[in-house]
Amino acid sequence: MHTYRMGDAAALLGVSADTVRRLVDAGKLTAERDEAGRRIIPGAALAAYARDVRSTERTATGSSARNRFAGIVTDVHMGDVSAQVEIQAGPFRVVSMVSRESAEELELAPGVPAVAVIKSTNVVVERP
Repeated sequence: MHTYRMGDAAALLGVSADTVRRLVDAGKLTAERDEAGRRIIPGAALAAYARDVRSTERTATGSSARNRFAGIVTDVHMGDVSAQVEIQAGPFRVVSMVSRESAEELELAPGVPAVAVIKSTNVVVERP
């Protein structure tokens, strides 16, 4: 079974290590001790916690897309026809090509909050 140290679990959840410690202390997240006495999080327990707390809110208009990354626009490169938009969503950098018209209508600029909505039939999954 794969286990995670507190800091690694925190990075995966997008929270601080102190938050993970508080979750363990409150009994909301299961932890064990390794041979050195350090607290570790079993992978299955971390996955179950992440599943339980994930946001399942849908937009008012509805959408079949399930992959939504809320963040902040960090850069916009306007071209004649298209625009490259970069969004920092937690620890993730999402880059998208949109039409210049769309970027202008949405008033995309650094500092603006945005949500990257991703729907794809081809997603590569890798293990680090």
